[in-house]
Amino acid sequence: MSQNELHDYVLAHRDDQEAFHAYIDKLHAERNWIEMPPLESLQDLENYPEFTKRFRHDSKP
Repeated sequence: MSQNELHDYVLAHRDDQEAFHAYIDKLHAERNWIEMPPLESLQDLENYPEFTKRFRHDSKP
């Protein structure tokens, strides 16, 4: 199952702990996330241009 398919499955079956753990394991294996500390305000996003660039890119139709 692809990451997107697993994501959709986990959202549709929120009580399926095994699927949730499989999804988290897949996220860790693919390492396609950007780590950053918790934000204190939306303006803090300006300090993470790589995150906002990716977010804007991923949200384009």
